[in-house]
Amino acid sequence: MIVGTAGHIDHGKTTLVRALTGVDTDRLPEEKARGITIDLGFAYLPLANGRTLGFVDVPGHERFIHNMLAGVGGIDFALLVVAADDGPMPQTREHLAILDLLGVTRGVVAITKADLADAERLDFLEGEIRALLAGTTLQDADIVPVSAQSGMGIDDLKARLDLEAEATGDRVADGWFRMPIDRCFTVAGAGTVVTGTVFSGEVRQDEQLALLSTGAAARVRGIHAQNTASKTGRAGQRCALNIAGPQVSKDAIHRGDWLVAPELRRPTDRLDVRLRLLPEEPRPLRHWTPVHLHLGAAHVMGRVVLLDAETLAPGMSALAQLVLDRPVGALHGDRLILRDQSARRTMAGGVVLDPWPPNRFRRRPERLALLAALQETDPAQALAALAALPPQIVDLAAFALARNLRPAARDAAVAAAGLRALPATDGSGGSFALTATRLAEIEAAVVATLGAHHQKQPNSAGLEPERLRVALPMKIVAAPFGAIVAALLSARVIEADGPWLRLPGHAVRLSPEDEKLWARIRPTLEQQRFGPPRVRDFADDCEVPETKVRELLRRLSKMGVVWQVAPDHFFLRGPVVEMARIAADLAARAPDSRFKAAEFRDRIGGGRKVAIQILEFFDRGGVTTLRDQVRVVNKDRYERFVKGAGPS
Repeated sequence: MIVGTAGHIDHGKTTLVRALTGVDTDRLPEEKARGITIDLGFAYLPLANGRTLGFVDVPGHERFIHNMLAGVGGIDFALLVVAADDGPMPQTREHLAILDLLGVTRGVVAITKADLADAERLDFLEGEIRALLAGTTLQDADIVPVSAQSGMGIDDLKARLDLEAEATGDRVADGWFRMPIDRCFTVAGAGTVVTGTVFSGEVRQDEQLALLSTGAAARVRGIHAQNTASKTGRAGQRCALNIAGPQVSKDAIHRGDWLVAPELRRPTDRLDVRLRLLPEEPRPLRHWTPVHLHLGAAHVMGRVVLLDAETLAPGMSALAQLVLDRPVGALHGDRLILRDQSARRTMAGGVVLDPWPPNRFRRRPERLALLAALQETDPAQALAALAALPPQIVDLAAFALARNLRPAARDAAVAAAGLRALPATDGSGGSFALTATRLAEIEAAVVATLGAHHQKQPNSAGLEPERLRVALPMKIVAAPFGAIVAALLSARVIEADGPWLRLPGHAVRLSPEDEKLWARIRPTLEQQRFGPPRVRDFADDCEVPETKVRELLRRLSKMGVVWQVAPDHFFLRGPVVEMARIAADLAARAPDSRFKAAEFRDRIGGGRKVAIQILEFFDRGGVTTLRDQVRVVNKDRYERFVKGAGPS
């Protein structure tokens, strides 16, 4: 269990932690000289059951609230300190407001210096504190008088913390590892060490992590969890990680950065959030108000864009987008604090709904409905809510990443929501989820659209996927539509004929006259595979009008039998695929993966003009790209072209 102190300056937080643990958390010379806590301090208390309590001691001075916020984000239990001689003071109230905004529900209030107060004073203070706690997440917290000097109440407080630790189960560690960095230093003989409270997941010695800000690889050389050498560090523990890497150094790492599993390395400079403005605020929060954002251990300036209101009244909540001056690390459910432009007071808090929101159309009703669905904390319920919104298809990769769900947890949520997952076909490893009803609606629309096309153009082989997608009555973006098409092909609802999609049983037939003309042309196309005659040459040879030959070959192109490589040049489909393979082979053999048109011409034979026409055809299809008079092969497009075109 991680215990975080809170309270006004000089109310005895550090002294109380020392009485509980025997550790003086004021480590800086300036702290010793001035007798106040300036930065975060850490202490540990071993328990009889073998577990260890971790203490994060925070500064109480208003000038160092930013340091307090860097340490309080990952705590399990609050130790709010109020001095018997002073009673609640400004930072008592501000620290309590911060704990409330962060959703800390477990804690105890310690009335320090209790040996200096009589029973009447303690009773009065308890009533004052109870009134202060009312309406906050700590309203039911116990209030205990203690004295670090006389020892009064210290043993009872230790016993209470021991019981709370017993009741604190281990945090679920099935997500990817992420830890906000609140300290970075070097240790002689070890190198760079970073510390923080692990938000999620687990890390093992020799595992590879990444710094979120730069992407620098960091190998974990050693782990101290709860102040003890360990082979693992997991969610809920204070950890010190000895890390190493080519770009890892003390000067390159700063408080507020994150150490994360590589899968989670996606910084963001925008956050869609649910905000709550404190009731004590003197005026409403307005659109584009500048603020200080505190999230994890990060502190960054930003502005508030209100989404579902023009102003936010004190004590009320609203949806908002935070536009930040620099990127931070954030995921769904992370808690945050906002302070005013001058950083003199805490004004609001909130929770992250979407860590990677759009910067356009952010106030549209459709977007607000999506954010309402994202407020569901249970992943299965959130998925079900999202799948009910247009276009009724959920990007599972983005959803799982935002909620830090590993594949097993993601699949469990999909099953619990009663959805069907379809793998993406773009090689990204992603997937999409939708209801069986929605899939049936799209299937019916695909069948109806293809049927109408077959009826209108019986001599057409079908529709290419993109043309089919835009012809549907519902809007579906390309990536999920590719996954749906793959599912329909697998179920044999539709068929593929090269790059065309058609209904099963659809067959294209030429007229008897065209069949005769095609029978005369095809042998020549087969014999001169890489350099067939042009349209006018066929017309002269067959003694028919040029327009008749061109119409036939264009009809055959729609049927998927030939490719129209140039306005006057048609090739059989099979030879075009073979020439694409030749281009790929030339690129594979080249040291720089590039080849020249002359090399391609030499491999296929024939003249330079025909070779250029073919390569330009590949360029238009994205199979190749021309760069500085040489070409490269685009692997994904090439593989799709070869697979989709097939032999003919």
